[in-house]
Amino acid sequence: MLQAGFQKLMERLLPEVQAVYGARLVSLAVFGSVGRGTPGFDSDLDFLIIARDLPPGRMKRIREFDLVEERLAPLLDSLKGEGVNTSLSPVIKSPEEASLGGPLFLDMVEDARILFDADGFLAGILARLGDRLKALGSRRVRLGNAWYWVLKPDMKAGEVFEI
Repeated sequence: MLQAGFQKLMERLLPEVQAVYGARLVSLAVFGSVGRGTPGFDSDLDFLIIARDLPPGRMKRIREFDLVEERLAPLLDSLKGEGVNTSLSPVIKSPEEASLGGPLFLDMVEDARILFDADGFLAGILARLGDRLKALGSRRVRLGNAWYWVLKPDMKAGEVFEI
């Protein structure tokens, strides 16, 4: 029942994001515990929106995203009745910002569920990062319910490398 609730939410997420961002939407991907398929009853829904022509600054972007959250509010309320007490945790980036990468993308290489990807934009970023991690011999090490990355196991003191 838990998985079904999150599945319902993911099915509604894309059309609501498309309704707000329209043709500006480049990519939408779910990550974190829901992306891995291991959510708990109180897991939040972590997702990445990549869109063109975003307003400057985090707060203006969140205000724009509030329209998506308003559209999903009835579903979120009904899911609480089914024992799924979740909230939305969007990360909103422009294509230029996403192209710069960052720690967020490390876990997305293995765990992202891409719901929309115009011209394979996000898939390309994740594939290039995955190839680089493989070339470095990187590995994700699980430690209980958490993990960390060993990015370059054979790194020498003072060595500098790029991902």
